[in-house]
Formats: sequence, structure tokens, C-alpha cells
Amino acid sequence: QVQLVESGGGLVQAGDSLKLSCAVSGSIFRINSMGWYRQAPGKQRELVATVASSGSTNYADSVKGRFTISRDNAKNTVDLQMHSLKPEDTAVYYCKTSLYDRLGLFHYYWGQGTQVNVSA
Repeated sequence: QVQLVESGGGLVQAGDSLKLSCAVSGSIFRINSMGWYRQAPGKQRELVATVASSGSTNYADSVKGRFTISRDNAKNTVDLQMHSLKPEDTAVYYCKTSLYDRLGLFHYYWGQGTQVNVSA
């Protein structure tokens, strides 16, 4: 089994910064993609940023230039550094990973989510 543990959410003011972290543990052979998604009340879950095993990154247009995703392959962690936060960034942020387990099977896993609230 694989566990994703997220941390770093909270309540901040517009313009502030916040860092989210996600640690992946368990029966892991190789992690492929890691990423962050978010879901605001009444809206669908959307991609925020992803980082491939190669290190290549992809960002939603709404966060480009403000958010930075990074991963530590040795620790199986992925971080999301968020700057210049806006009220519209308020959402539950979910960590997602795709990986091969020790049996060679491919899986997608989601974290339980961490709440980010940005006040005006």
C-alpha cells in the first residue's frame, strides 16, 4: 500500500506565501509523475502543477509565475511553493502521484487534501 501525506495548508492573506508538501511512502518501486491539484467549493478539481520524473514541469495558466513545484526523488516528496496568493486560490489542494509498486504494477494515488484559504 502507498500513503500520501500532505502538509502546509492554512489561512493566509492575499499577497502572502505558503508552501505545501507531500510525502509518498509505502510499496514503491518508481515514482513517475507528481503533482498538485485543487478543488474550490462548487467547482471541479483542476490541475495546478505537475513535475515528471525527468524534472519537467507543467503549470496551470492561473498560477504561472506565482507557484513553483519541486520534487525530491531521494525523499519521495513534492512541494508546491505558492507566492502572491489570491483569494481565488482558495481551495482544497490535493497531491497526486503515479508510480510503479514493487510488484511492477502501475497506480495513481491521491492524498486526502489540505485546505488553503486566502483572505482578501
